[in-house]
Amino acid sequence: MAAAVAAPLAASVALIPARGHLDSADNALILVVVIVAVASTGRRLAAAVAALVSALSFDFFLTRPYGSFRISRHSDLITEILLLVVGLAVGELAARGRHHRTAAGIGRQQLAALHSVTELAASGQDTRLVVAAATDELRELLELRDCRFTGRDPGGLTARVTPAGEVTVGKELWATEDLGLPSRNVDLPVRSGGWLLGHFVLTPTPGHPVSHQSLLVAVALADQVGAALAGDDSPAGPPDGTPEPETDGGPDRGRRVEDLSGSV
Repeated sequence: MAAAVAAPLAASVALIPARGHLDSADNALILVVVIVAVASTGRRLAAAVAALVSALSFDFFLTRPYGSFRISRHSDLITEILLLVVGLAVGELAARGRHHRTAAGIGRQQLAALHSVTELAASGQDTRLVVAAATDELRELLELRDCRFTGRDPGGLTARVTPAGEVTVGKELWATEDLGLPSRNVDLPVRSGGWLLGHFVLTPTPGHPVSHQSLLVAVALADQVGAALAGDDSPAGPPDGTPEPETDGGPDRGRRVEDLSGSV
């Protein structure tokens, strides 16, 4: 922000000795270069301030009557307006470019997190390693204060991450992109083949925004753990052969998941 104010002023003062030799459009183009330099940081507000200060400096230092904000020529007024408009447009484009670069970087990190856990599960590594890796990735992905896995019903958790990557508190949707995760623990169920195999208990950082995309990756990580658990100890299923969603599975499976939770 300091550069957004100081740079246009300094450039305008530096142009004072040449203002009788350069056309107003030339002076304006030099100020546009300054605005682009400030806008390259990708900060929309800084670029807007630089555009405004450049327009005012152009008016005060480089147009007649000098040392006044009055403009005597119609062409100078048009040049000043264009200078302001171009500066705001450049700032907006730079801000959007920075946003896209940031989003791309986050996307690469999320893909790397999912790939690392998927590779462990696909290569037949010990299920404990898969659970531990997913726990670490979830903690970093969602910037959690704590994350733990349990095969038992955590009990008393009203906040839950749904398979659609949404967070519900009771029956109400929670706006995670504005409010972050609920301040209390959040349940991330681990499922496979219609069976509920365990839970990741997420302890969030209060007020930290969490995107829908990050929650979808978290669900995918939990699904990879579910696939690893199912492959490690496949139950015969309930007597009627029907999967039991939203339960801890059959007796053998529940016991196996509890053993895992005690070692993570």
